[in-house]
Amino acid sequence: MTSFAFVFPGQGSQAVGMLDAWGDHAAVRETLAEASEALGEDVAKLIHEGPREALALTTNTQPVMLVAGVAAWRAWRAEGGALPAIVAGHSLGEYSALVAAGVLTLAQAAPLVRFRAQAMQEAVPVGTGAMAAVLGMPADQVKAGCAEVTASFGAGSAEVVEAVNFNDPMQTVIAGSKAAVEKACEVLKAQGAKRALPLPVSAPFHSSLMKPAAEALRGRLAALELAAPQIPVLNNIDVAVESDAARIRDALVRQAAGPVRWVESVQALQARGVGAIIECGPGKVLAGMAKRIAPELGNGAIFDPASLQQTRELLAA
Repeated sequence: MTSFAFVFPGQGSQAVGMLDAWGDHAAVRETLAEASEALGEDVAKLIHEGPREALALTTNTQPVMLVAGVAAWRAWRAEGGALPAIVAGHSLGEYSALVAAGVLTLAQAAPLVRFRAQAMQEAVPVGTGAMAAVLGMPADQVKAGCAEVTASFGAGSAEVVEAVNFNDPMQTVIAGSKAAVEKACEVLKAQGAKRALPLPVSAPFHSSLMKPAAEALRGRLAALELAAPQIPVLNNIDVAVESDAARIRDALVRQAAGPVRWVESVQALQARGVGAIIECGPGKVLAGMAKRIAPELGNGAIFDPASLQQTRELLAA
């Protein structure tokens, strides 16, 4: 069997009805019930009925994406799926990876990610921060352009823009204050970026403006007992595998206000000898990124019973 890594998606892959294709699968049903109890609300109803605007609120998006990733993971295991050699997650998806690895229980993780979402939302008033996806430009150029724009506002200015998600070799997400992000979009397009697309988000995630959220998260994480990982977990912030609870907590804190180093993460998974990268959860966003970063690796996704079976066949080949 091919050695493989599981990767879990974060915000942006949510959709109303995203778990409907699982039908009444026991593992999915039990995951929804467990999360509903932990959050004190009907998570299954929220995912099944929406509305889309409700799912798009970051305080809902983060818990429902956690639940969807864990549900797909549990369905895979319930159907006799083998353990991956290593797991990782994109931004919020790292929490799904930590649940899969046994570091956090779902009952711990669901309220934790809702707290994380609230802290991120409160760190920057709605409308004052922004994010944009820059396409068709190497990451180093995007970073240099952001530094140039930030410097143009003068020393001591609150206006800042940074490269925060390194998604594939030619797609980098930038974030910061609204004025700085808008100016960076203009500058980067003038410097050769094919496109600079504003993203429909409510806060400048993973930028230094999220430091208040990171500190709030530090306090919350300190109160949680973390178990030793049963599967190696590669984190976003350091592109490193940690087994010590204090180091895992610290990486999660820094991740909130630091960049998602996804290109390096996929390269690190490949360097560890995996032959395939499988996205576990709704959509195929990470599978697409992995294909562009490491085209020679096997590639799949698990988001319903049919894709689970296809993944099983891919890994058995």
